[in-house]
Amino acid sequence: MWDESVPPATERVPGVVVSHVPASTGAYVGSPSIAVLPCGDYVATHDIFGPNSGEEASGVTLVFRSRDRGATWRRVGEVQGQFWSSLFYHRGALYLFGTNGLYRDAVIRRSEDEGATWTRAVDAASGLLTSGGRWHCAPTPVVEHAGRLWRAMERRPLKSQTFAGAFSAPAGCDLLDAANWTFSDPVVSDPAWLGGDFCRWLEGNIIVDPAGELVDLLRITTNAFPDAAAMLHLAPDGHGAAFDPAKDLMRILGGGNKFTIRPDPRGKLYWSLINVAPKRYHAGTTACYVRNTLALACSRNLRDWDVRCALLHHPDRFHHAFQYVDWLFDGEDLIAVSRTAYDDGLGGAHTYHDANYMTFHRVKAFRGERPSMA
Repeated sequence: MWDESVPPATERVPGVVVSHVPASTGAYVGSPSIAVLPCGDYVATHDIFGPNSGEEASGVTLVFRSRDRGATWRRVGEVQGQFWSSLFYHRGALYLFGTNGLYRDAVIRRSEDEGATWTRAVDAASGLLTSGGRWHCAPTPVVEHAGRLWRAMERRPLKSQTFAGAFSAPAGCDLLDAANWTFSDPVVSDPAWLGGDFCRWLEGNIIVDPAGELVDLLRITTNAFPDAAAMLHLAPDGHGAAFDPAKDLMRILGGGNKFTIRPDPRGKLYWSLINVAPKRYHAGTTACYVRNTLALACSRNLRDWDVRCALLHHPDRFHHAFQYVDWLFDGEDLIAVSRTAYDDGLGGAHTYHDANYMTFHRVKAFRGERPSMA
C-alpha cells in the first residue's frame, strides 16, 4: 500500500509508534482500537481512510500485536471489508464489530487465532448484520449487561437526520448470525434542537449508569455549542429506547469529539480520555476541530466531568492531534491507542484530522494524584 522501505523519523513522536502511513499516499490512519488477550498480550487495530484508501467500496483494517505490554508491536493481519470497528475479546475469541466500508452495512467478524485470521462477513449467517447501508460508528465499548452484548451504532439515511440506537444479542449466542441481533427502536435526531444548531449525533458509547440503567452517550457536532452530547436510555430487552431533548441534551467536557467512557472496576467513577480545546485555539473554528490536547477526565454521574490532568499537547492544532483514543484498564494503569497526527520527517500529517500514526500509550497510576503518560 505504501513504500515501507523509507523509515519515518519517529524519535519525537509521543508514545510507541504502532503503525505509520505517510500522508503522501493519500491514505490515513483511522479508528484505533485495543484489546487484551488472556495471555496478557495486546492486540490493536486501525482502519485506513482517505481518497486513496478505497473506503467507499470496501474498508480495510490492519491488526497488530504486542507480546511485551506495548513496548514493541508487530503487524499480524489485514482484514478486507472492515471499517470503523471496535475490537473486543469475548468468550474465547476476538471480534471486530463495525461496518464494511464508509457508510455501508454493519458487520461483525471473529478470530479464533488471536487476530491472525478472521471470518468473512458475506451473508446473514456469517456476520453481515444489515443490508441497505448508511451505518456509522467508531471504536466505542462493546458491553455485556443483563445477559446481552451491546454496541452503539447510528444510521444516517439523510444528511439532516441520524437514527441512533444500539445492536444487542444474547451474550452466549453465535454472534455471527444476524438473526440473533436486535437493533433498538431508533431515535431520530432533529435539526431544530439546540436552537437550530444541532448538526448530528454520532459515535455513541454504551454505558451502565449509576442507577444500573443502560444508556447510549453520543457526541454531537454543532457550530455554536461546544462539548454538546446526548444521552439515550435503552430498554434491557434490546428494543425500547427513550430520549427527552429537554433533559438528555447536555454539555460534557470533550463532547464535541469522539470519546470512550468506561466505569472503574474498583470504584464509583467513570473515566475517559478526551480532547479539550483551550480557548486560545477557538478563534475561527469550533471545538470539534481542535484535537491537539488530550486529557484524563472522570465523573460520578456521566454528566459532570472533572479534568484530572492534560496528558499530551502540541501547540499546533492544524497538523497535530491525539484523537479517537480507545483505551482499557490495566491494573493501576490505563493503556490506550491514539489516531495521532505528528511530524515524521516525510512531510508530516496532511491535516490534524488526516492522521499518519497509530500510537500506543500508558497512563501510569491514573487514579493517583499525579498520573503520567508513558
